[in-house]
Amino acid sequence: MAGGNHSQAGEEKAASRSQSEANKKLKYISLAVLVVQNASLILSIRYVRTLPGDRFFATSAVVMAEVLKVLTCLLIILLQKRCSVKETVLFLVDSIVFQYKDTLKLAVPSLIYTLQNNLQYVAISNLPAATFQVTYQLKILTTALFSVMMLRKSLSRVQWVSLLLLFAGVAIVQVQQEGNKEVSVSNSSNQNYTVGLVAVVISCMSSGFAGVYFEKILKGSSASVWVRNVQLGIFGTALGMLGLWWNDGAAIAKHGFLFGYTDMVWCVIFNQAFGGLLVAVVVKYADNILKGFATSFSIVVSTVMSIYLFGFHVDLLFTAGAGLVIGAVYMYSLPKAASGGSSSLSSSSSSSASSSLPRTDRGAEMEAFLPKAEGGVLSPPPAVHITA
Repeated sequence: MAGGNHSQAGEEKAASRSQSEANKKLKYISLAVLVVQNASLILSIRYVRTLPGDRFFATSAVVMAEVLKVLTCLLIILLQKRCSVKETVLFLVDSIVFQYKDTLKLAVPSLIYTLQNNLQYVAISNLPAATFQVTYQLKILTTALFSVMMLRKSLSRVQWVSLLLLFAGVAIVQVQQEGNKEVSVSNSSNQNYTVGLVAVVISCMSSGFAGVYFEKILKGSSASVWVRNVQLGIFGTALGMLGLWWNDGAAIAKHGFLFGYTDMVWCVIFNQAFGGLLVAVVVKYADNILKGFATSFSIVVSTVMSIYLFGFHVDLLFTAGAGLVIGAVYMYSLPKAASGGSSSLSSSSSSSASSSLPRTDRGAEMEAFLPKAEGGVLSPPPAVHITA
């Protein structure tokens, strides 16, 4: 009997060790996915927007990404319903049409996401990729401030210090850029540093507000993350089409919706559409510290790649500013010291929007929209994040 107990205990310990090793591998895989998605999206958009030749319409790319996200989420829901079209349709009608009040709650964040996605194209078209990556981390600051004001959340002293360092780091980078702009920006008549800076600041503010608004109205919701993304996508597509008509309607009527699309442009759109959804899936294996590290590492990757791809010049000021931002992002993602009752706020990633529900990413993406779905993609709750 004793031998049997020892054998069972040994098997349980081996199973636990195996599970621990599997979780560790998944964490590193999640880290790699987050870094690649964060850095590749910024670099690829910068690349296609600075190529010579016909320029695609950013508004059409935003709409196309929304359509692809909706179709992908519909396919996932269909698979969850065991490929029963009838059951899927009834489920969607009930979730989206009959519960229309719940659906309408997503109109505001969807509008903000559409604006943000378009602004990201404007910002990246006018700013060096590395500068954009560093400056875009201001979304952590705006999310924190909106959370304190709207949700009465409390931040630890370390988090407040990290926000000050973040602001200081971004300010240093902007000072450096004013005196030493990227060659392609200063020499090109169709790139404007000021326009890019204004676009990224507004994008950060909209990201922070959207994250907190989401947390406020959707907290405690039990709706499927895929249904939330369908709801977001429906509004996003409609609002994106409205923006497309308003801004580029005449040009698109003349040249066509897919004008200027190349294989690389399609890669950018697929990255934007599926990158956020992919992050939403893997983020449940990554804690806030890992996500903060991923964001910091993606800044380094973007900077190094910008040197080789765009001739970006890194000097002491940029290095100091970027270093402060990277340190601030990591500090902000550190867990609070256990003190009874203070609520915690975490920092994001992109893109796609992150979270919804209990807040998608919310724990952390709410965290700064935390993993947004940077682009308007909701993610599953922690345990469960996916972001122009």
